[in-house]
Amino acid sequence: MGVSVDEFLELLKRLPEVRMSDGPGWVALKVRGKGFGYLWEDTETVGLKATIEEQKALVAERPDVFEEQFTAGRFGWVVVHLDKIDHDELFELTAEAWSLTAPRELVEPFEKVTFGFGAA
Repeated sequence: MGVSVDEFLELLKRLPEVRMSDGPGWVALKVRGKGFGYLWEDTETVGLKATIEEQKALVAERPDVFEEQFTAGRFGWVVVHLDKIDHDELFELTAEAWSLTAPRELVEPFEKVTFGFGAA
């Protein structure tokens, strides 16, 4: 169990049009200029966009893995401890954060190919 920073960076390559930009102590994760996540390499944590309902559920179920970061509008951001999550779950959460942010024309083909669903 656990995902390294390098493994996390590799899984980002599976998501279309992800761009990274450095901030003071963190890396912003964006799709078409809109943020869906942050990486803090020093603490080996990732902040990901989620629905408020999912944020609350994740933190309530596994507070050793997830922390509430903040809420903004209808979204709740969650901090993920990379050393306490498996690769598949992290990819699913990251893909969901990306999907909440990316434009529909990117999301639908990605979901169809990756998860086998989406608009026909």
